[in-house]
Amino acid sequence: MSDLMKSIDERTRLAGTNKLEILLFTLGADSRTGRRETFGINVFKVREVMRTPTITAAPDMPAAVKGMVSLRGALVPVIDLAEYIGIQPESPREIMIVTEYNGHTQGFLVEAVDTILRLDWAQMRVPPDMLTSNLGGLVTAVTELPDNRLVMMLDVERVLSETTTIDDEFMFKDIRPVADDSLTVFYADDSSVARGQIQRTLNALGMKSIFAVNGRAAWDELQRIATHSESTGRQVHDVIQLILTDVEMPEMDGYILTKNIKSDPRFSGIPVIMHSSLSGMSNQQLGLSVGVDEYVPKFEPHRLAEMLTRLVKRHPQEASV
Repeated sequence: MSDLMKSIDERTRLAGTNKLEILLFTLGADSRTGRRETFGINVFKVREVMRTPTITAAPDMPAAVKGMVSLRGALVPVIDLAEYIGIQPESPREIMIVTEYNGHTQGFLVEAVDTILRLDWAQMRVPPDMLTSNLGGLVTAVTELPDNRLVMMLDVERVLSETTTIDDEFMFKDIRPVADDSLTVFYADDSSVARGQIQRTLNALGMKSIFAVNGRAAWDELQRIATHSESTGRQVHDVIQLILTDVEMPEMDGYILTKNIKSDPRFSGIPVIMHSSLSGMSNQQLGLSVGVDEYVPKFEPHRLAEMLTRLVKRHPQEASV
């Protein structure tokens, strides 16, 4: 199945074009409804696709974590996505998608993979509130295929967070407030789990916040802030001192959002931090190519806190309010 994978050079050309490639897959027909839904994952997060190897069961794991496999000497946890989501398929999950993001490698058991689809982030729509509520925010975006199938993008960051044993309190321990409690950070992320961790980090730092749930909503809100600032004789950096953006977001990705910010002189001097689960160095370089000031991995609150504090000190004139 290696023919499904594109070279990293081919994929990275998509950055800054608001386009992405997603690997389509199914989890099986739900025995309760008979429906077989189609899901997608960003190809940037897929390392390889293989037949499911022998899984070694491990004790005291969440129900959806079936155990671990050894891949080239590394132990990789294996998660049954159907069980995690709550689907009850009768068909076996004989395919494993090996994913890499947030600095972690894990295997997702699926029924089958379909194809790699290239599309524009503008085609990825925010899911309806009812779907978001019923699935607890697990679906972050939805798009429609030419054959009228709907493809649901899963919040795989949430899957990792909820199937990994992490000392949640330790993650935020020893983050100290900054001296100036009037600082405001604007952040954009479509993952509810990521937004929660960002907010907890900002709370620990004593920083105020404004947030948006995707790139398009973020740009609309930033435009509103800029227009309002102009009408009141203020500079935008009097209102917000830092901007934090995810890469993968429906309607507008973080690359385009950053390009928009950096090309608008009203946001001059406001640092933009790219906060992403995409672990590869190439993704960091792509962020820098569109004007990002810094790059920090997700789910590392101490590194995020250190970077926010450092950038505030680097730009004292923009941070003054």
